[in-house]
Amino acid sequence: MLKSVHLNAEYPNQWVVIGVFIAGVLIATYGGLKFMLLWVVICLCIIADFYRRRRRARSTAKEECRTSVDVHRLGAGGSTVKEDCGAMRVKDVSVDVHLLKAGSTFEEYWEATNVNLPRNKSESIILEAIQEMESILVSDRFIYDNYRWIIKEVTNELRMMLDFLRYNNLGDRSLLNHLVADFVDIARHSAENKRNISKLENALGSLRMLRKRVMEHGVGEKVITPQSVGEGTVVVGLEKDVQQLCKVILMEEPGLVTSCVKGMLGVGKTTLARQVYNHPAVVERFKHRRAWITLSIGSGKDELVSELMQQLIEHGGNSLLVEEMENRSRMEIIYDHLRRIPFFIVLDNLLPYMGFEAFFLRLRQQVGNGSRLLITSRREITTLKVYYTHEMKPLDSDQSWKLFLKTIDKFTGHENKFSKDLESKGREMLKHCGGLPIAIIDVGIQKAKEKLSGIEWEEVFDSIDLSESLKKLEPMYHELDEDLKACFLHMSFFKENAIMRNEKLEQIWTVSGLNTLIRGLNTWTYDLSSHSIVEVLDPYQINDKVKRCRMNPLLHKLSVKKAEEEIGFEVLRTNGNSRPSLNPRHRVILCGREKFNQTTSQEKNLDSLVLHGGGRYLDDAGQSYWKNFEVLKILDIEDFGVKTLSETMGTLIELRYLGLRNNYIQEIPHSFGDLKKLEVLDVALNFMVEIPSNIWEISTLQHIYMSNVIYQEPLKADALENLKTLTYISIYDWMYEVSSLKKMICLQKLGVEEVDENSNVGKLFASLAELGNLSHLILSGFRFKRIPCLDNIGILERLRTLKLEGHLSRLPSANNFPQLIRHLALVNTCLDEDPMPVLKNLPWLECLKLRNAYTGRKMSIQFSGFPDLLILHINDLWNLRNVQVEEGAKAMLEQLEIKNCPHLETLPQGIGSMKRLKKFKMITTKHIATKIRNSGLMSKIVEVDISP
Repeated sequence: MLKSVHLNAEYPNQWVVIGVFIAGVLIATYGGLKFMLLWVVICLCIIADFYRRRRRARSTAKEECRTSVDVHRLGAGGSTVKEDCGAMRVKDVSVDVHLLKAGSTFEEYWEATNVNLPRNKSESIILEAIQEMESILVSDRFIYDNYRWIIKEVTNELRMMLDFLRYNNLGDRSLLNHLVADFVDIARHSAENKRNISKLENALGSLRMLRKRVMEHGVGEKVITPQSVGEGTVVVGLEKDVQQLCKVILMEEPGLVTSCVKGMLGVGKTTLARQVYNHPAVVERFKHRRAWITLSIGSGKDELVSELMQQLIEHGGNSLLVEEMENRSRMEIIYDHLRRIPFFIVLDNLLPYMGFEAFFLRLRQQVGNGSRLLITSRREITTLKVYYTHEMKPLDSDQSWKLFLKTIDKFTGHENKFSKDLESKGREMLKHCGGLPIAIIDVGIQKAKEKLSGIEWEEVFDSIDLSESLKKLEPMYHELDEDLKACFLHMSFFKENAIMRNEKLEQIWTVSGLNTLIRGLNTWTYDLSSHSIVEVLDPYQINDKVKRCRMNPLLHKLSVKKAEEEIGFEVLRTNGNSRPSLNPRHRVILCGREKFNQTTSQEKNLDSLVLHGGGRYLDDAGQSYWKNFEVLKILDIEDFGVKTLSETMGTLIELRYLGLRNNYIQEIPHSFGDLKKLEVLDVALNFMVEIPSNIWEISTLQHIYMSNVIYQEPLKADALENLKTLTYISIYDWMYEVSSLKKMICLQKLGVEEVDENSNVGKLFASLAELGNLSHLILSGFRFKRIPCLDNIGILERLRTLKLEGHLSRLPSANNFPQLIRHLALVNTCLDEDPMPVLKNLPWLECLKLRNAYTGRKMSIQFSGFPDLLILHINDLWNLRNVQVEEGAKAMLEQLEIKNCPHLETLPQGIGSMKRLKKFKMITTKHIATKIRNSGLMSKIVEVDISP
């Protein structure tokens, strides 16, 4: 007997029928004639709708059967149905094989069976999922448009895959079978979760990706094999990167070592990994024990394991045996095989949510034979123990031009040469690409096409179209969560390629309505850097401590584009090349020498106003201009060349952020005391600016930045209960009243300047001890005068970060230092004694920076006394000639920098024994640089940068 499937008509639910019947009985018993007639009408409508759906389902199933059953074989006689049909479910009808007798027509067969006959089980599951999706559209007529669109898109993907499977013979190709299996599994889950819009939305992307991959491989296109990875790729400027990664891959380490290549989309991560994968030394070491696996959204562990088996394990060509194994069996074989021989695996485009953590954890626990794992990713890999993360950098000007030339030569088929003037023009054009290879190649192809069409190079270099490159970068924006998307959009406020301070970023985001406290321990800037959205400029950072960062110019263009689309952002230019918005909320004005005609119709709705450039803009603005802004929260005029400020700026009563850094301002208007909602006031780097006393009465102030200021009256702490940052204030303007200081319960960072030998630092420290949350202190001396002894600084027990700047006769003893110090900087202290014997006793010290801190010739570093030291900077020690390192093997040091020590001609041998040291940077004379390179001490350090 041949098993059959049910006709997928939508019969009424049995509980609905029972309910209608009970309602009829009650109406007949207690109701009147009108209710009885209404009940009869409802029953007739249900019956009519049922038969309409049944006819539609029968028609659909009949059409599906036409494509599944070979009609000619039905008429030929003697043919049987494939046993695949036995996997289908029975609903109401069972059909015997003898019904397929000779001479039966298709219509007779259909009427006799009422069944669908898909070609195999995968098609059956996909077809069933299609019918489940369509049932939603038929039964639920009032669903949301977005939900309806997702249902239709999922159904469309399922139908395209079903058609492809029916009309293409996939054979026994391993990868295709696994891709189809993953697609079928997602199709089944989609049908089971057809009412869950979020799960359907996630499934849609996976279905689309898998369908495309199946079609690409199924039509006979060449599949990249591990031995041909990266052939034909244009490569420029990766020599140093390849050398650094090969050091890690080829290092003598018995355990499994994991490395990661991290960077933004299109920066060349895959290209670099290919160069390492095909490097002769790597090939020679691992020979055929290499595997290259390209991952994408929807990649599962089953596909990963199968690919590893295909590429690493010899199975005598019997791929069917591999296919028939259960996933658990294949994993055990993989673990057993990899345990015995060293291997090298590249996982290209790993994303954090792919769920491979358990697999890699077991791999690390069981494999210890010198194997290597290399990962490429746009994201910081935190779920795995990564020995070394290589941050990809954009190409410089020379490398960008070289890649551009190679691209156009390859596209035009001949070598192109340019005059110096044309080359200069072309290089200027390429600056817009931000050193991003994906953009440079796009532009190269674009310009080569224009040249081939008959346009001269002089005209070709006049303009550049980056729209395609921006589209390719959009996935980086869409994969951010909603909070990080908002951060990304507000970074459009900054200049292109600007260096951004983390403090300023965080404050602008907070004022804009983002809650920076909900992010946990990590800062927003750190999260953006982990997504490769921003580049951290200080390479010597610990964990989430980001000070300065920069965004790639192309990503900045994307930020501006998205901000214009989503948050009412506009950019105006004084040269007239502007596109004003209808109802802007955020405005950036790029000012030049031209006179700017201010508009008064749109300022009242602005939340943010940022001025870049300079010129006469504020001079032309007039006294009445600032009265137009009714809800302005952010006003940033940093580095603008401002000399005077208008009294009418005090009418900006909604203002919360006021940035006036690095100008020529001599006086803050008295009206600023009316800015009762102001949270951030930045007047730093304005020489000898006069501050009115009513500023201290603004109780909402949280961050004040200033230096070399003149106070009309001393600082009043009574109203500064919310103040978190205060830098800098003269030690002679600091108040010592304990009753007042206790009200500054939020102060975390304090900078005190003009400290000299006449300053009572003991009294200062006693007053600071009353600040319960103070964790960051900066003490700056007055010009060339000495700072007095700091022996009492130890009472500041909560300090984590300390910077001492100015001449010191000696350091406090280790017992008199705050014991919880993690970051210590000594700048221009000019100590006569070696500071290391004192500092080695600070148990929690992680980062130590010395700049012109010591005048002696000899320095001794005992790393047994620095249990947690990770970063060490030794800069501008002009007399230093000898550095001794003891017990270097015990050092936890990861980053070492030595700059401008012109008499330090040799490095201690102990550096070579530091197993954790990964980054070394040195700036010295040409003679010493050559000597250090030839010493051999740097051979095991991954990143070495010695200049010149």
